[in-house]
Amino acid sequence: MPKISLANIDTKAPKGFNKEQTKAKTAKLIEELDELQNLLYAESKHSVLIVVQGMDASGKDGATRNVFGKINPQGVSVASFKAPTAEELSHDFLWRIHKHVPAKGMIQIFNRSHYEDILITRVHNMIDDKTAKLRMKAINDFESLLAQHSNTHILKFYLHISPEEQQLRLKERLQDPRKMWKYNENDFKEAKLWDNYMKVYQDCFNYCGDIPWIVTPSDQNWYKEYIIASTLHKLLKSLKMQYPGIKK
Repeated sequence: MPKISLANIDTKAPKGFNKEQTKAKTAKLIEELDELQNLLYAESKHSVLIVVQGMDASGKDGATRNVFGKINPQGVSVASFKAPTAEELSHDFLWRIHKHVPAKGMIQIFNRSHYEDILITRVHNMIDDKTAKLRMKAINDFESLLAQHSNTHILKFYLHISPEEQQLRLKERLQDPRKMWKYNENDFKEAKLWDNYMKVYQDCFNYCGDIPWIVTPSDQNWYKEYIIASTLHKLLKSLKMQYPGIKK
């Protein structure tokens, strides 16, 4: 795949995209996604894994809620991966991930994912570069296993925001009562490590791109949600799924 350079990718929607028209398209896509997910579940031949990565305040929670919130919850599951527990640390780094991969017929969303183990761990020097490279290879093998042996279709979204937009959103958590619960003073400390995070994300794209990343401009939530919804819609339509007939 072509090399990704975040510095050369805009964090806003391309010129010509109308906000209200795009939001209307997204609403229609989400309506159709509900039926496509029902078909995915009924046919039970495929599964979908959606990886959502991004800096703090890039809108991972909002995208998950707004794109998938109207789809039948019986067919969609969300897993979030934070600092590993003592039990998780006693296993290989993918142990806690593998048990959350989707069964056939299911859509699984990773709100943060196995990539945390080569991102924050590198920024804070929890692992060295040699270990990181070994983990990247393991991640490629892991994703290949799911794709080739489990008929799992993987979509990987990086929510691409600007540092200026991140600061606005972090400060909003100090002022908006509906968002104060998200406030974590450590987020501002992590934001100061922006350049370090961009470096390890760049390595992530370069070395873990066997299944390509979708860099999603995310300064405008309406455009981000459109990209996620339209990408999933296109994937599900391409599977040419059919409802099973009556079993005899």
